[in-house]
Amino acid sequence: MHDWHRVFDQNVLVPPHPQRARRPGGASTAFQGVLKWLDGPLSKQGVLEVLSEVGCHLRVSLFDVTYRHFFGKTWRTAVRPVELPSRPASRIVFNEPVYFHTSLNHPNIVAVVEVAAEGRKRDGSLQTLSCGFGILRIFSSKPESPPSASQDRRLRLYHGTPRALLHPLLQDPIEQNKHLTLIESCSLQCTLRPHPALEPALHLLPENLLVSGLQPVPGLLPAHGDAGDALRKPRLQKPVTWYLDDLFFTLYPSLEKFEEELLELLVSDYFREGGSPLDGGALQVLERRLSVGVHNGLCFVQRPQVVVLVPEGEVALARSASFSRKVVSSKASSGNQALVLRSRLRLPEMVRHPAFAIVFQLEYVFNSPPGADGNVASGPSLSNLACMHVVRWAVWNPLPEAGSGTVALPLRGGPQPNPSHCLVYKAPPAGMSSEEVKQVESGTVQFQYSLRPDGRPDTPAGRVGAPTAERRVPRKPPTSPPSPPEPAAQGLVAPQDSPVGPGLSLSQLAASPRSPAQCRAARPSSQQPGGSEPSSAQTQEVRLEGGVSHLEADLSQPPSAPGPAVAEQLQELPFAPVHAPIVVGAQARSSGSKLSRASMALLQSCGFPEILDAEKRPVEAVDPADAIQFDPQKEESDRLQSNEIVLQFLAFSRVPQDDQGAPWLETVFFTFQFYRFPPVTTPRLQLVQLDEPGQSSSGPLSHALVRAGEPGAPHAGPPGFQLRYLVGPGFLKPGERRWFTRYLAVQSLQVDVWDGDSLLLVGSAAVPLKHLLRQGRPAVQVSHELEVVATEYEQDATVVSGDGTGFGSVKSIGVHTVLKGLLHLTLANVGHLCEPRARDSSALPPSRSRVVSNDGAARFEGGSLLSRGGPTRKSVVQAQKLADVDSELAAMLFTPTQSPGSRGPQGAGREADATRRRKLERMRTVRLRESGVELGHRVTSVLAQQSVRARHARDLQVIAAYRECVKAQSIACALRRAITTEHTVHAAPGTAEFFEFALRNPHSTAHTVTVEVDSPELSLILDSREWRHFKEAADLHTPVEEDMFRLGGPAPQLFLRPRETAHVPFKYQTFSAPQASAELGSEDADAKPPGKSGAVLTRHAKVLFRASGGQPIAVLRLTVEPQPPVVDQVFRFYHPELTFLKKAIRLPPWHTLPGAPVGVRGEAPPLHVRCSDPNVICETQSVGPGEPRDVFLKVASGPSPERKDFFITIYADRWLATPVQIWQVCLHSLQRVDVACVTGQRTRLALVLRGTQTVRNVKAFTSHPQELTMDPKGVFVLPPRGLQDLHVAVRPRRAGARFVHLSVVDVDCHQLVASWLVCLSCRPPLISKAFEITMAAGEGKGANKRITYTNPYPSRRTYHLHSDHPDLLQFKEDTFQVGGGETYTIGLRFAPRRGPGAEEVLVYINDHEDKNEETFCVKVVYQ
Repeated sequence: MHDWHRVFDQNVLVPPHPQRARRPGGASTAFQGVLKWLDGPLSKQGVLEVLSEVGCHLRVSLFDVTYRHFFGKTWRTAVRPVELPSRPASRIVFNEPVYFHTSLNHPNIVAVVEVAAEGRKRDGSLQTLSCGFGILRIFSSKPESPPSASQDRRLRLYHGTPRALLHPLLQDPIEQNKHLTLIESCSLQCTLRPHPALEPALHLLPENLLVSGLQPVPGLLPAHGDAGDALRKPRLQKPVTWYLDDLFFTLYPSLEKFEEELLELLVSDYFREGGSPLDGGALQVLERRLSVGVHNGLCFVQRPQVVVLVPEGEVALARSASFSRKVVSSKASSGNQALVLRSRLRLPEMVRHPAFAIVFQLEYVFNSPPGADGNVASGPSLSNLACMHVVRWAVWNPLPEAGSGTVALPLRGGPQPNPSHCLVYKAPPAGMSSEEVKQVESGTVQFQYSLRPDGRPDTPAGRVGAPTAERRVPRKPPTSPPSPPEPAAQGLVAPQDSPVGPGLSLSQLAASPRSPAQCRAARPSSQQPGGSEPSSAQTQEVRLEGGVSHLEADLSQPPSAPGPAVAEQLQELPFAPVHAPIVVGAQARSSGSKLSRASMALLQSCGFPEILDAEKRPVEAVDPADAIQFDPQKEESDRLQSNEIVLQFLAFSRVPQDDQGAPWLETVFFTFQFYRFPPVTTPRLQLVQLDEPGQSSSGPLSHALVRAGEPGAPHAGPPGFQLRYLVGPGFLKPGERRWFTRYLAVQSLQVDVWDGDSLLLVGSAAVPLKHLLRQGRPAVQVSHELEVVATEYEQDATVVSGDGTGFGSVKSIGVHTVLKGLLHLTLANVGHLCEPRARDSSALPPSRSRVVSNDGAARFEGGSLLSRGGPTRKSVVQAQKLADVDSELAAMLFTPTQSPGSRGPQGAGREADATRRRKLERMRTVRLRESGVELGHRVTSVLAQQSVRARHARDLQVIAAYRECVKAQSIACALRRAITTEHTVHAAPGTAEFFEFALRNPHSTAHTVTVEVDSPELSLILDSREWRHFKEAADLHTPVEEDMFRLGGPAPQLFLRPRETAHVPFKYQTFSAPQASAELGSEDADAKPPGKSGAVLTRHAKVLFRASGGQPIAVLRLTVEPQPPVVDQVFRFYHPELTFLKKAIRLPPWHTLPGAPVGVRGEAPPLHVRCSDPNVICETQSVGPGEPRDVFLKVASGPSPERKDFFITIYADRWLATPVQIWQVCLHSLQRVDVACVTGQRTRLALVLRGTQTVRNVKAFTSHPQELTMDPKGVFVLPPRGLQDLHVAVRPRRAGARFVHLSVVDVDCHQLVASWLVCLSCRPPLISKAFEITMAAGEGKGANKRITYTNPYPSRRTYHLHSDHPDLLQFKEDTFQVGGGETYTIGLRFAPRRGPGAEEVLVYINDHEDKNEETFCVKVVYQ
């Protein structure tokens, strides 16, 4: 603690001028300055001569010329001795670096350097004199110029002290002011330049603090050596994540008395400042906030986390409390309780350093009185303005050896300096108190700390009695605040996922940062800690009921049995985790149907481009309802070996079941992945209303798709969007054609539909590809009407089973689907003849043989030793200049060269140019001689020729020396290229690429060859059974050897006889997916072939075969062209940020999986699963025969709005050779907002939207616009790095727990700015009256009914009417007024329904604040 206070007290900074601080600043720039030396004599020589031990040092301060304001902290160098009297040319050397960073990028921000001399008087006292100062400009006056030049500067010095800059007569430019006098023959040599290497350590240094490289900075490792500069290349210390639980704040004498006195003082202070008198209820406590951050004595390492504290009595009622903007007044609900935190705090930025401490700051938010000068909100507000005051703060400096425990700290208050540099509420007078009482008079904060994520304390050696209970028991709240509550032990978290718990309060949403370093851990913790250290006598641990964290809840029931005092090893019992499985295939299926004749006629009249075959004839159309007879022999024998796959998006229509009152989409775009091509994101397509809607079997054909152009400009091109894929022998690997035809026969293409404006997922559709099999026909096309279905995954705690889609016999558990629309899509396959054109060898597919031979690489074929390319097989090599081959040699030669590195015809062209220049020079010399030029000119020409000859001779000597130097290295490289064999594989993630290398022993003696592989993805096949499996799959008939390799050493070894050849088996297998581009170039351009995407990087692996003596006998250089995987299923999850997603995905019967081996149906092979992301836990467990298989998934979500994509590969063979299923999982991380509300009643909340680096025009969108509204509604401006309140009002229509998506989109760039996952926990209202009516089903006229409502209040009131079924019930008047005690008749209009049945319709009667007064239930029976 003393180290933190020492660093904090020694580094107090003066803030910049308030006017300068109000201006928005950019990114902070780091600088390095070096004060080198001082030239010239010091001024005031006469005064210094009477002093002894005279020394000189420099002082540097930051100064704002515009406002004449010094800020930051003055930094000084070490004292250098001065010899008096000084010589006129004396020099005082400093050579001290200084570092700082600032965001005040303005030409008038300068650095003032002062020269100070000091010495001792005769009485021994120290006297310091100012000997002049200089002004160092940091930023240039030109905006386009760099912040500072990197060359040396000569700083002129002026007479006087820097305090002269405060005089009002010294206006800018100061250097030219007549009131400043230069010091003759005296200057300071220095440098100032940007220092980007300091940017990783900027979070450890506050702005405008000048520090030396020799000064230790908490959080940085010291430099190498005793006199090293630690800031020249800073090295950060390793952070440690700390977890804080069970935070309790106790205020003196009680919470009620403390807040009552605080409110009275605020009211009196407001009246003293000239405000009108206020009554006691005019000022209320809105929120009690806690700001927690890590401080290194200089500044906060990260922005402090802001959470909400609640009185202890309100925690148990948090599950049923509604989400309100105001907290109940302190007088009514606080009582004499403590303030508790319901969540766990995670501090990942802590460092084990004596100066690192955790700072707690208790803040109170009050409503601002009417007319008071408070802080005005940046946007429209739905309630009173709020003001905030800091009331207490505390600091805790953990011990370096601390691991876990309980801490109690005294709170501080009053005018003493604090890390936030703000005024703090006064502390109670302690004049007559003892030291023990002083520690608690201002209050205390108690908490538990731990280094373990699970919250269990780390019991160090020799320490017994740490809390070890597995469960927590409830306890009653304490009756007296001064008595410390008992500490609580950490419990086990239930295996279920987090259900919807009590919602976050307004300040948690508005002030919680989005930085990953300030996130909340998904862990329930709301226990009360006890004393400062847990004792061994604490054998019974307690728990506070209702302890629910922000993101997850503890679903386990707390038993009453206490835990033992000493930890014992528990015996694990058989247990199966409870996960609601998601059935594979239920999400991707979409029951499409064929178009009606009216719909096809309407589509044809829209002018969509017609698909033609290779002969420019219309393509034959097939019926999607027809059965497909797949014959592989027909596909293999087809003369049209090239397939052109055409995808044509035609229309997207609204379904009749959709709420017609809800707004419909304006633009959409699609994402999908076809075969092994890169993922595709189509451009935004506009939905255009059709003039005469046709009627199909599923619904109306309402909107056609056109390319979205500029706003207000119609699209001139044809409607629809078309995409083409060319799949031919030039793009497929040998033998891959049958895999492609099998892909078309068994797979379905999943298309995701997105809202082009809100960037929210509309739904997904799946179209079978089996109709694209031509079966000998020249071309085929098929038109589909696909149902776009939105899939919602229920949480595991509240799952219900059922088939909500009706797609088949397999029912999905915990999955609800909603029909969103109908997608009209046309697929076509046009056959083409293969063009017998010559292609580059690099574009040709690899050889069909899986045996790689090195016979051709066993001898040197000749060529240049300095060749920079790969191995060549040519015997004739064109000669090149050495200067063109080696750039270092070209730099050493005197003879000028052009563009070193050129070769080939360009080099020959340069030789021709040199010959031409030489001939021209000879002709010029002949003409000069014939014209009788003077002798002096001839002498000059002769001397020039001699100089050229001398340079040429010197260059020849350099070239000869260079050749001797590199001869041995060049010969070794040439010999290594001679034994190197190149091989290329096209590897898809999850699929093992098998090949054999024919290794030959070129020597006449036997050798034990060591095989060294430099890539973990390339491995030898050591098991003969695995080798035989791959041979059978590849139809390779080379022999299989048992016990081929000798293991046990650092690398496998095999024995080779003289001149013997052995086949060495290899397999290359990677599980990481290539990052392929998802952008689409143009509509008519063909899609890129597999492996040709520019975003996929080629990988390389090398295998070195060393003989017994260590010399290499063969080198295999493997080039890997990554391929996108063939995705069978896409899962898309939306999950709260910084939590764990736990899901179970159920597999269908194994024999129905595409690619499953043929065998007996009852024998299920063992399944293996692998994931492309090593940070994702993915596993499957062996079950009994006949039981379904589940794949368990556990993945950590990142910060919002991050998206994490990974692939899951499932194998049915033990060697993981060929996958039977590849799934793509997309995890979208969103900010979670929990809202507890009542159905039919409006609940308001506010979200904080943080601006980016530039000004943006943004708009808020929601997935349920009928239930959730935002303010501002339209497009509004988001200022850069600013804060904007986004007010949200929720009125749910049905009870239960569900999710609502909220996104903020840049309308100009169509980029996602922020996104939230609103978790609604809706409870039904209390029904006061019930009615029942009977209506005729069908296309009737409906029915008009009336009900009465009596105003129970004595005054006149205004009421609003709402219904949970606006499509079935409409009101005559949505708003009415009724006097006190009077009765009003409400007119109801019931709409007819097509089919018979019964429906319960709720009528909500809300007051003027949209709070529910009464609810009527009308049961409508349709007959």
